[in-house]
Amino acid sequence: QVHLVESGGGLVQPGGSLRLSCAASGSIVSINVMSWYRRAPGKQRELVAVITSGGRTNYADSVKGRFTISRDNARNTMHLQMNSLKPEDTAVYYCNSDVILIGYTYSTEYWGQGTQVTVSS
Repeated sequence: QVHLVESGGGLVQPGGSLRLSCAASGSIVSINVMSWYRRAPGKQRELVAVITSGGRTNYADSVKGRFTISRDNARNTMHLQMNSLKPEDTAVYYCNSDVILIGYTYSTEYWGQGTQVTVSS
């Protein structure tokens, strides 16, 4: 089994910054794609940012230039640096990872429990 634990959420004023972290633990051989999703109140879940094991990234248009995704493959961790936060960034942010477990040759998708980000004055 794999556990994904997010941290770093909280309340921040518009224009402020937060850094989210996701730590994966368990019988992990490697992690392919790692992603951040978010779900705002009354809205569908949306993909925020993606990073491959090789470090290639992609972002939702709404966060390009403000958010930066990164990862540490040796530590099985991922981060999301969020700058110039806006009220519309308010959501629960979820970590998603495509994990290859010990004894398996295929990957399995795992989700974290989520961390609340609230942008408000």
